[in-house]
Amino acid sequence: MLLFDLENKNSIGVDEAGRGPLAGPVVAASAKLICYDERLSKINDSKKLSEKMREELFDVILSNFNIGVGIATVEEIDEKNILNATFLAMRRSIEDLSEDTKFEKVLVDGNHKIREYEFDQEAIIKGDGKSLNIAAASIIAKVTRDRIMKILDKEYPGYGLEKHKGYGTKYHREMLIEKGPTKIHRKSFLKKILGE
Repeated sequence: MLLFDLENKNSIGVDEAGRGPLAGPVVAASAKLICYDERLSKINDSKKLSEKMREELFDVILSNFNIGVGIATVEEIDEKNILNATFLAMRRSIEDLSEDTKFEKVLVDGNHKIREYEFDQEAIIKGDGKSLNIAAASIIAKVTRDRIMKILDKEYPGYGLEKHKGYGTKYHREMLIEKGPTKIHRKSFLKKILGE
């Protein structure tokens, strides 16, 4: 994984979390390795790591990478659609990187380049398994979003947000039918569950 980033030395990695859920924002992160230490050998695609391991790696990543985070709100998701809102969060994460983060290219996880981003970029399929920068970005995005959902669970109790993080589990769908949606639910995602 590190070798990939050494070959793409002046690049940053970008990834997102939360494209699929019925509730909550989509979060993107950008990452550029500053210095490597052995603790980073545990980094992988965030989906392959336990929540406990992601939380442990979060602070290690913050110590060893320059990081930017961008968020697109539920309102932006409903207004622009999820793909465009994801690109918006990614652009915001790149803008959030510290000014002294020098890079020439953006490596973005997946098969889509970031729309409306005019600088050099490359889409890397399964990039979070190839690039340490992308994998670090995926962990930061996932942990940040999970923490947001835990806060929202306290504001909107009864939907199980802390547990499923807004994804369309059986329990979550049942609660939507029983209690109705809240303002943190993506209206554009609920048509099949609640009808028009």
